Amino acid sequence: MANILLAEDESVLRMLITDTLEDEGHHIMEACSGKEAVDILEAGKSFDLVILDYMMPVYTGLEVLTKMKTMGLNPVPPVLILTAKSQQSVRDEVAASGASGFMSKPFSPMELAEKVEAMLNEMEK
Repeated sequence: MANILLAEDESVLRMLITDTLEDEGHHIMEACSGKEAVDILEAGKSFDLVILDYMMPVYTGLEVLTKMKTMGLNPVPPVLILTAKSQQSVRDEVAASGASGFMSKPFSPMELAEKVEAMLNEMEK
């Protein structure tokens, strides 16, 4: 079981992701904006994985990731970026940001669960 922070501004998608990952046995803390995700992280909560939407109000997913790197988190958890933008330039930007993973929307719940498990298993190595 992993503790996962999910920051996604679309409530229906946030609920689908939460339900999917909770069915896999994970504990999910939800944020509906980049600002809320930063507030949660600054409050000292510890996570095994952070899932960030690329485009959110106040702070984008990449801005949240940048802030995470300066918060003194030890260690900085792996980050999965979700986005409806699948252009190569966005993929390159996400890769350059230091994110651990990238998924294009739409995706199947099973595909997400498999990606999360793969990232968590990689982290354990």
